[in-house]
Amino acid sequence: MKLKSTKLGFIPANRGFFSATLAAKMRRQTIETMEGMGIEVIVPSAEQTKVGCVENRSEAELCAKLFRDANVDGIVIGAVNFGDEQAAAWTVRQAKLEVPIMIFGCQEEETLTMKTPRRDSFCGLLSIGESLRQIGAKYSVAGTPIGFPTDAAFKADLDWFVRVCRVVNGVRTARYGQIGARPEAFWTCRFDEKQLQRLGPTTVVLDLSEVFAACNKMADDDADVVKIAESIAGYADVSGVQHSSVIRSAKLENFLRHWGAENGIDAFAIQCWTSIQANYGVCSCTTMSRFGDEGMPSACEADILGTLSMHACMLASGSPAALADWNNLHNDDPDLVNVWHCGVFPASFAKEKPKLGVQEIIAGSGAARYEDSEGTVEFVSKPGPLTLSRATQDPDGSWKVAIAEGALEDNPAVTFGSYGWCRIPGLQRFYRDVLLAHFPHHVAITQGHCGNVLWEAFGKYLGF
Repeated sequence: MKLKSTKLGFIPANRGFFSATLAAKMRRQTIETMEGMGIEVIVPSAEQTKVGCVENRSEAELCAKLFRDANVDGIVIGAVNFGDEQAAAWTVRQAKLEVPIMIFGCQEEETLTMKTPRRDSFCGLLSIGESLRQIGAKYSVAGTPIGFPTDAAFKADLDWFVRVCRVVNGVRTARYGQIGARPEAFWTCRFDEKQLQRLGPTTVVLDLSEVFAACNKMADDDADVVKIAESIAGYADVSGVQHSSVIRSAKLENFLRHWGAENGIDAFAIQCWTSIQANYGVCSCTTMSRFGDEGMPSACEADILGTLSMHACMLASGSPAALADWNNLHNDDPDLVNVWHCGVFPASFAKEKPKLGVQEIIAGSGAARYEDSEGTVEFVSKPGPLTLSRATQDPDGSWKVAIAEGALEDNPAVTFGSYGWCRIPGLQRFYRDVLLAHFPHHVAITQGHCGNVLWEAFGKYLGF
């Protein structure tokens, strides 16, 4: 899975009463740290401003133009000494970019004496924060607000901030492909498309009939279809399904790849039952699972807000996301929940190589024939940390999100599909809150713990 690199604007906030030499040193170390993490840094050069820092209005306007021209993903303000709060705030205002901002200050070099060169950034950072508040700018504060750019803590704070920027900018500019309608019985998958557009994401819709028509026109021996079918055989054990099912999955993937590229799609929400089984002859799970592993989350049951939740989780963690049902509470453990879906989790969640199977619920109910209901990706998830999140809308137009962190663990209890047993401390209390705050039965999951990233991105910058 490949994520877009991040471009950050850096404001080294300087104040002329303090040492320019110390300011230049911290500017250089900050840039080196950021570039060492693969971040593209946009910052004035030493030829453009005094020692490459920002300390007055003219330097602020020059810096703002640099940020605007580069269309930075976020802004880092470093009090390399006390810093000029007006220059820092004016840069942000003139840049006119609604991007996340993180502020930090640089530590003193040595024990203070009457002759020691000093920074006083501990004081100056307060002034910078107050000036940002006065212009209405939202900002984040480094977890360790005062330190050195070479510190491990600063690198961790930068990593966190980059993830926040990815979520905020990714959600605001997202294009979600809705393929087909939600299941009629599932009011939980309803959403207000106009309200979603105001938040940022655009919904691009496509009727399933167009998908089926395009897939049925493809030849079984089409070079792209054959290549995808071979790739599917490497992705999962296909011995338990018909070769014709694999070919249908390959055609579906081929079409959606091209359609997604043509329409700039970031993630999908797909009508995964029962029309596709009855009218095309395969489950969409294999295609959706594979897309998820490549960084294009695909939500079940045309659940667009589930897509948003998955997309945000993926951007926050930097690893694939899945959509699960809060399915079963363990019969004798009140903190253990089964996170499950029919067979659509990305294979990177799997403890062992997945196996393609049949959707027993659909086939067993008679909604489609067994031979037309193949393509689920069956496996048990491997143990490890997990973040769970769900975004939803209120009738009054407001947005909210539920966020939890837990851990997948081994358990002898078994079921079908793709699933895992997740331990969440205080699960019963959290579940009660989910019910009272009106969240649906779908939850996005991603490996690793990134709840603090989602909390900052949704709560501070996206207005949840």
